[in-house]
Formats: sequence, structure tokens, C-alpha cells
Amino acid sequence: MVKKWYSMGAIALVCAIGVFLSASPAWTADFPEKGKTITLIVPHEAGGAPDVAGRLLASGLEKELGVPVVVVNKPGASTQIGLTQLVKSRPDGYTFSSIAFPTSLTYLDAKRKTGYDRKSFQPLGMHVLDVNVVAVKYDSPYKDIKELVAAVKKAPKGVTAAVGVRNDDHFTALMFEKAAGIQFAHVTFPGGMAPALVQLIGGKIDVFLGNVGDMRSVVKNNQARMLAVLDNQRSQFFPDVPTMEEQGYKIYNSSSRGYILPAGTPKPVVDVLSNAIKKVLDSDDHKKRIADMTLALRYMSPEDFGKYWEKFEADTIELSKLIKD
Repeated sequence: MVKKWYSMGAIALVCAIGVFLSASPAWTADFPEKGKTITLIVPHEAGGAPDVAGRLLASGLEKELGVPVVVVNKPGASTQIGLTQLVKSRPDGYTFSSIAFPTSLTYLDAKRKTGYDRKSFQPLGMHVLDVNVVAVKYDSPYKDIKELVAAVKKAPKGVTAAVGVRNDDHFTALMFEKAAGIQFAHVTFPGGMAPALVQLIGGKIDVFLGNVGDMRSVVKNNQARMLAVLDNQRSQFFPDVPTMEEQGYKIYNSSSRGYILPAGTPKPVVDVLSNAIKKVLDSDDHKKRIADMTLALRYMSPEDFGKYWEKFEADTIELSKLIKD
């Protein structure tokens, strides 16, 4: 008879491996498993640009992955409600979320007590970049940025500008004011920037600081006029509109939107999902549909998206110092 023996160390190692495997998210080379549903959390109201873009992506992912991809809207608290749900989900790839910068960086404000930070998430990929704009009513007396700046300098806080609260539109106002040495009279609107655009067209405010994606119909219908875009190149949708840089101000800003997973999601799962997202974004059908929304595709891999996030976070911290609570 052969005597069998095991060291206490070997037994402990086997037990530890067993505990690790049972606690780790289930994933296999089959991910996603046939018949299982993937949930895409969109932390915005239904019908807006982030929601529509997310639904377009979900439709493409269903074809790529061969499983249902269901969109669930969880709006509120500047995306905090939806991202909180994501953080609480299992890091197994079956739940991911869209994210918008800088709107979703509420965790930088300690008073918000989000319960999560940058390390709580795994970047999955960038989708679109919606460049900021400076716009006025179609019949406004301001024909370019130079005339607008001159008017504001002549009457400090006498020119009204629609801005958000700690979002990209708000930061556009702060950067513009700092670069030009001016100060608008800030006007905020509940419900996002759509009501602000209505007020601009109605002549209730003088300047609209929004995004390219807001402008197609109002420009086409001669209701508003764009004075500048905040990018290092002219917009593919409005090539006649000069950049701020062309008019003497090197300021750049945008609302960028991408997708994330809970931290701890296994890399093979991240790779499957990110590769599928890239294939969808590379398709002619998706390119056309996104362009129809006046949104510019700006894909980034998980690694590049993570670097972009880190820089955006650092820039946002600096811009936040300009906010006077």
C-alpha cells in the first residue's frame, strides 16, 4: 500500500485556489453565453442623444455578439444614479453603462458622496465626441467672436449666456471668460440645454453655449447661427464655421461619451466587448446613423480611453477651481 501525504501548505494552497475561483466572476471562452442578456445602462433620459446613440450601439452589438442587448434608462443626479447601479452589478460583462464627460465626473465633488471614483470602473471604449459651440440667434447683431467679446467687455454681465451646471457647457463659459477677460450673465435651465436653445430662438437669452449635436435643425431653419466651434479643426457638419483658435482663443472643449464596465471585469471579457464595439462603430450603417444625429465618431480602445479619462479628470479639476459656489 502506498502511503499518501499532503503538506499543510499544499492543502492551504488548494483551498485558496478553490475560494478564488468560486468568488471570481464566471467567464469562459464562450462569453457571452448563448441565451443570456447583456444590459446597457444609459444614465440619461430616453430620447436624448446619449440614449439614441446607446440604442444604436446595442442594436449593432446584438448582431455581433448573438445575444440580446437591452437598454435600461437610469437617469438622474448627473448620471450618478445609473453609475451607482453599475458599480453594484457583478463584474462579469453582462452589465455595462454609457458615461459622459464631464457630466459623469460628479465623484470629484466630495459633497456628492457618490461612493465611487475613477478606480471603480473599467474603461471599455469611446463612442462619440460632441464638440462645444458658441451660438447666437440668427438675427443677432454679433457676427463673429470678436464682436461678441467687444459687446461683453462694453457691458460686463450685460450679455446673457445659457450654461449648464458643472457640465461641458458650463466649462466652455468659464474657459471663454478666462481667455477673453469677459464675464457673461449666466442663465441655467432645468432639463438640460434643449430648453435653453428654445429661449435663444425666442430672444430671451443672447448666447447659447452647447454642442454641435444641438445645432443641425436650428441652423438649417435659420433660427440660430454658430460663431465658433471649440475644436482644433472645423466641424465636418459645419465646415463654414471657424474654430475659436482661428479667432484668437486657443480653447477646446466637448462632451465625450463612451462605455464602461465595473472594475474587476476579466480582461478576456473586456476584450470581447471592446472588439465588438469597434466592429459596430466601423460599420457603414452605424457611421451613417451617427452622422445623421450630427455626432462625430471618435473611437478609442479601453487603454486609450483610460488615458483620455485621466487627462479629462485632471483638466476638470483645474476648471472647477474657476467655479464660484
